[in-house]
Amino acid sequence: MIEFKGNVMGGPDAVNLNEKLHELIEKGKNNIVVDLGKVGFMNSSGLGMLIGALTTMRKAGGDLRIANATDKIESLLVITKLITVFKHYKSLDKAVESYEEGK
Repeated sequence: MIEFKGNVMGGPDAVNLNEKLHELIEKGKNNIVVDLGKVGFMNSSGLGMLIGALTTMRKAGGDLRIANATDKIESLLVITKLITVFKHYKSLDKAVESYEEGK
């Protein structure tokens, strides 16, 4: 599980996320849940980070799922049509269970 906090706007955060994902992949962990419950704002670069992370995990044979998106972030995903790209869940538990259930 990776938790995003505050404002997600790319830049150094994107580099850090990419490094973290590759560390997880090297450890054989290629199914990731991103917790967005503490995100106040996300711009297009932040969305780009999520898309890049999803692509990275899928290339590694896994997936990335979103949990706890606030109403503001969820509406951003709807407006950009990314809500159809990401599997998203209301809670962290539901997102983790979705991997176990093979959804």
